[in-house]
Amino acid sequence: MNKKSELLGNAPIPKALLAMGIPTMIGMLINALYNLVDAYFVGGLGESQMGAISVVFPLGQLIVGLGLLFGNGAGSYISRLLGRDDKETANKAASTALYSGLAVGTVFILFSVIFLKSILSLLGASESILPYALEYSRIYVISCILNVFNVTVSSLITSEGAAKTSMLAMLLGAVLNCGLDPLFIYVFDMGVSGVAVATAISQFVSSVVYLFYIFGKKSNFSFKLSDYAFSKVIFSEIFKIGIPVFIFQLLTSLSITLTNNAIKLYGDSAIAGMGAVTRLVSMGSLTIFGFIKGFQPIAGFSFGAKKYERLRSVIKISVLWSTIFCFIVGLLFILFPSQIIAQFTKNDLQMIEIGAKSLRANGISFMLFGFHTVYSSLFLALGKVRQGFILGACRQGICFVPVILLLPMVWGLNGILYVQPIGDVLSAIITVFMAIPLHKKLNEMQKQTAAINTDCNS
Repeated sequence: MNKKSELLGNAPIPKALLAMGIPTMIGMLINALYNLVDAYFVGGLGESQMGAISVVFPLGQLIVGLGLLFGNGAGSYISRLLGRDDKETANKAASTALYSGLAVGTVFILFSVIFLKSILSLLGASESILPYALEYSRIYVISCILNVFNVTVSSLITSEGAAKTSMLAMLLGAVLNCGLDPLFIYVFDMGVSGVAVATAISQFVSSVVYLFYIFGKKSNFSFKLSDYAFSKVIFSEIFKIGIPVFIFQLLTSLSITLTNNAIKLYGDSAIAGMGAVTRLVSMGSLTIFGFIKGFQPIAGFSFGAKKYERLRSVIKISVLWSTIFCFIVGLLFILFPSQIIAQFTKNDLQMIEIGAKSLRANGISFMLFGFHTVYSSLFLALGKVRQGFILGACRQGICFVPVILLLPMVWGLNGILYVQPIGDVLSAIITVFMAIPLHKKLNEMQKQTAAINTDCNS
């Protein structure tokens, strides 16, 4: 614990960010490969099959959001508790978050299985896509309980500085998925259901890694059921951060659903093309989210320990590094959109044309993503829920939903293809106006702390 606290509170900022952020960033990038690899191999089956996994994608994201609700919610609270050296409450918060996430996840998955056909229709499945979507989701949705466990534990152990374990768990799962996908899809001739089986096995392997970490006594948290606390304070702190994070995930699912329903008028190829773009952009955004998972504990710990100069430094460096990454990814999307989309289809020219046009536009706006995400996560790490919620809800909600409902009516297909880039630009503008008063407040708090220290020393 002393080594982990030293890393969070005293190590040089670049070293701390590399130690905390890079493993989780690589882990999330690897996790994003699940989606890309699935799409790559399913693309060889046909556009309806590709459209099927695109339609199911938002449902999976929503279930993952339950893990983020309890994992990220508790993770932010735990980082601040460790900054105050309150290890007992941190242990109770971790155990409470894990078992609550599994319970709620199980109920949600059972509900989804019972009403699966109706849910898939609401998510935008056309008549030709629905049979494949049902075949895939019947297996995939049930296996998502493993994903809830993995996401929750990943957030919790990252909050105590064990980012490398999280990276290892996701790495093993992703590598295994790359090998199992072609085996189950083509060798065993299971089609889209083979993708679901491969994903389930891979997620199970990741879960085993986390279990070894827990039962191997490597964690500072016991995760005993007896440590579960029906504490108003703990649940309040978890939900204060976790509910906004879940709503962000809910808005992501909503935005994909609205896009699928709007674009299905243009056929299965259009749905498949936008599905490929969604997964490609998710690869970049999940990588940034992984880096932010390393940034948040440092920011929360520094704020809890009243090390405001350190907090300002970690914000500055995180914005710089994330923006450089987003610029490189965006540039690749802009320069090679057709070549990239072509990897997910058997020469469907309509899919390539629609996907490439959307990918190029998303590449331009993605360059702003790192800046926006650092600040939306920062507000939550500092316990400033209202500001964090507003910023987090901008990209996929406040700045997206009105545009997707109105723009296609006046601009047709282009109104669907450019909705996310417009949402990104508007979100970045709002971020600027919210970041300025935050920095003013941090300056004031730093001066007050310095004055108190001076008085105490004198």
